[in-house]
Order: sequence, then structure tokens, then C-alpha cells
Amino acid sequence: MDKSGAERRILGASMLISLSIRNIVLIDQLDLDWQANLCTLTGETGAGKSILLDSLGLATGARGDAGLVRQGCEQGSVTAVFQIDPDHRVRKTLSDNGLEVTGELILRRVQSADGRSRAFCNDQPVGIGMLSEIGSQLIEIHGQNESQALTDAATQRGLLDSFAGLTEAVASVGKLFVARQSAREALASYRAELAQASADTEYLTHAIAELQELNPKVGEELLLSDERGVLMNTEKISDDLRAADKLLHGDGGIEKALNGALRRLEKSAPEAGGQLDEAVAAIDRALIEAGEARVAVSSAVSSVINDPARQEQVEERLFTLRSLARKHETTCDALPSVLTELDAKLSAIHRGNDRMAELEEAVKAAEADYAEKALAVSNSRQKAALRLDDMVNAELGPLKLDGGRFTTQVVQGELEDGAAHGLDKVSFVASTNPGTAPGPIAKIASGGELARFMLALKVSLAAEGNSGTMIFDEVDAGVGGAVAEAVGSRLFRLAQGGQVLVVTHSPQVAARGNHHWLVRKGDTGTGFSTKVVPLAEAARLEEVARMLSGADITDEARGAAKRLLEAG
Repeated sequence: MDKSGAERRILGASMLISLSIRNIVLIDQLDLDWQANLCTLTGETGAGKSILLDSLGLATGARGDAGLVRQGCEQGSVTAVFQIDPDHRVRKTLSDNGLEVTGELILRRVQSADGRSRAFCNDQPVGIGMLSEIGSQLIEIHGQNESQALTDAATQRGLLDSFAGLTEAVASVGKLFVARQSAREALASYRAELAQASADTEYLTHAIAELQELNPKVGEELLLSDERGVLMNTEKISDDLRAADKLLHGDGGIEKALNGALRRLEKSAPEAGGQLDEAVAAIDRALIEAGEARVAVSSAVSSVINDPARQEQVEERLFTLRSLARKHETTCDALPSVLTELDAKLSAIHRGNDRMAELEEAVKAAEADYAEKALAVSNSRQKAALRLDDMVNAELGPLKLDGGRFTTQVVQGELEDGAAHGLDKVSFVASTNPGTAPGPIAKIASGGELARFMLALKVSLAAEGNSGTMIFDEVDAGVGGAVAEAVGSRLFRLAQGGQVLVVTHSPQVAARGNHHWLVRKGDTGTGFSTKVVPLAEAARLEEVARMLSGADITDEARGAAKRLLEAG
């Protein structure tokens, strides 16, 4: 069944290695192991080949449908297992979403008969959107109604960039785009800030002058408050001091009494045997303290003066400090810092033009860097588009599209409108008949033509080998003979270095496969069930002969099938 020497190690790629289906439409239980390179699936119409594709689509994020569940069952499930290389892009998607995978990647979808659907990635529950994002990086399905690469602008641009070897260059453009946006935003922000600050210049100038004139000091509020308290109570304090001074001086004062007591003790001290020494020493100290107290009180009497003018001066400054603190929504002790901040703002306004010039130069530099790289990428895209067109158009004739013309349009936009991917709008257009105006392929090509345009494009893009699993559903519909042979030849080329699954009714295509499976529907006694059987050499010969001659397989058909298989 294998083509000698055709198997290749798939590097930097992904490959579907198994598919398990339970209770989906006509399939009750099916386990398939897949291989690399070209895998062909054949069988009579209605055998259930489309069910395999629907099942694989379900496992990789396609829209669920309760109608997919086998009749009489509560739910169906599909499990797809992929081999992915360490550098495959899907690993970043998985990592970014907390889905680390060390071995095989297992995608599972459970579809309930009530319409509910659940998705899993390596047994971890995921949303259907996430499953679809992962699946889109692992498989491409191209049928008569499914050729996203020919209809989606972003996909088309990505295909052209990959073909041109511009992936890293476009990533650089993206970084320069972000740098340009950041520089522009910084300039716009500073302009707005400077405009607001300029409007505040008059206020800042007045506020600074007001604070400089007052010249507040840290701790000044407490000192003024204490002095104000003293001044407000000067009269009462003076009365109390005079009364205290009179008591200290009246009738000889306390010193007279202490001196009298000291003389009496000194007389008895010699006969007291030292028992009065401590008392004598205490009275001596008291006399000293009393003298100091009398002097201190006398001094205070003369120093405490009722000064209404000083009180008014202290109160005015204290109230001014507190008023400014309220104005600036701060404390009196923080006013020196406020002065510093306001002065810095005013200085920044005066220096604004210099900063503005710096930011404007940064924008010019960022725009120049982006323009240089984006224009270079655009130029490379234009050249690559011409090469791609020549390669695709060379494939059209053998695929019975010889009246058609494929064109990759690269329309360069303005630098000002450039995006992360560059300046270009890329679109694939075609005309199917000579003299007709080109248009979007999906609108002007029939289903079969669309699939063959897709094949021609993918063969041209995959000159170095594809890196994932591609599925073609009846890409050979409506063609036969030499055209079918051309389709098979191109599918075979496309599959080398990757994995291509083809559902086909063409013996010429089936004969080119590296591996061949037969899809058939059988009566189980309680209903019908779809089975998939890998074909060895003899069985494969019979299947290709059936495809050539129909139900009655002749020796001539077997001979023709043998020649096809040998040629393939």
C-alpha cells in the first residue's frame, strides 16, 4: 500500500495519527490510525465518507449539531490525536491558555442529543472557540464549499508572506508599528499635558509668589499657636506672677523662715551626734532653690508684658498659614513642599518646547523606521505575488482550468494608514473564462473549480512541503481521465513532507495514495453502520478496479487498475 521512499519525517509540523468515533450518525464505533503523506478514502456514494470529515471537524471545533448523534443514543463523541513537533505554532497558543502539552495532543468533543456540546484538550475542559482556534492550526479542510484560504483576506496575506519568506520581516514590521504608535501617543499625551499646564501658568505664577512671600517653615504653625496662647492669657499670667512674687517676698518670705529654722538646728547640731546633718543640708538646698525661685518669678514678672500688637501679628501669620494650607489641600508643614512642586511645574512649562522637540524627533524616527521596513515588505510582496501567479497559472491547464487566470492583487496603502502587517491589502482573484473581469474566486468559481484552484494554490505554496494536515473532499468532482491524473499527481506532490487526506471517487487519484482506506456501509440487522477498512495490495487492486468498472469488476478493469497502481 505504501509508495516506496515516499514516507517522510514531518518536521516542524503536525499530523493526525488517530481518530476515534463513537455514536456519530451511521458510525457506532470506529478507531482509525492514520499515516503521513497521501491518504485516500474511497467508497460508494452514501457509504459515509462525509461522516468522517464531519466527525473530524467536530473534534477540531466545527459547529456542533444534535443531528450528528446516532439515533437512539444520548450522546456521541469524537477523539482526534495529533503528533506535533516542538516548534509547531500551536504550542504557543496552548501555552498562552495554560494548556501545556508534553506528548501527543488529544482533542475530544462530546455532542449530546439535546444539543449540548463539551470540548476537551488533553482531558482539560476548553471552550468551543478555543478548540476551534487549536484545530484551525492543525488541519485545513478544502471541499467544494470550504476553501477559507481563497476567501479570507488575512489568510491570503499570510499565505503570500509565507511563500515569500517574509514571516520574520512582517513580525519586525509589527514591532515597528507598535513603536510608532507608542511614539505618537507619547507626543499627543505630552501636547495635551503641556496645553493644560500652559493654561495654568497664571495660576502657578500667582501661587508661587504668594508662597514665596509668606516663606512658610516646617513647625512654624505649632510655635505660633503656642505664642498666641500665651499672648491671649498675658493679663491673667501677670496677676498670678505678681501674687506669687508677693508671697515669696512678703513678711520676709520663705527664706526668713528657712534661715530661722537653720539657725536653731545649727545650735543643736554639735550635741546631736550627726542626726541633724541631713536636715541642715536639706534646708541649705531649699534656701538656694527658694532664692532661685524668687529671682525667676521676679524676672518673669518683668518679662511678661501685655502686647496686643504682637498678638495681632502672630494671629495674622498663623491664620494666613492655615488659609494657604486649606487652599492647597494640605497641612501647614507641607507648604514648603507645595512651593517646590509648583515651582517644578512652572519650570517644566518653560522647558516644554525642548521636550516637545525631543518627542517630535522620536515620532519622525519611528515613522521612518516603520516606513522603510513596511515599504521593503510591500516591494517583496509585489515580487512574490508575480512568482506565485506564474506558478499557480502553470497548474491550471492540467487541472481543466485552462480558461482561467489567477492573480494575487497587492494594493499598497498610505504610510499613514499602515498596520502591524504592513501597508498592503492582499487578495486572490481569478477569472474562469478568457476576457472576463477577475473577481473574488469564491464568487466566480463553481464548487469543483474552487477546490481545484485551491489545489493549484496549495501545490504552488507548498514547494518546500506543507506542515500540517490538509483534507480535500472530492476535489476531483466532475473531472476524469488526464485531468483526474493531474489532480492525483498534484495531491501526491502536496502530501510529500506533510499529510493529505483525500475523499475521492477517481481511480486515478486513489491509485496515487501512499495509503488507502475503503469506507463502506453495512446492514447490522438492527440498522446500518459505516466501517472503514485499510486496504492491502490485493484488496486495493479490487477497489480501484471497482472504481473503474462499477459493480461488475472485469479482468480488463483489474488490468487497468494494476497499471494505475504501478504508475502511481
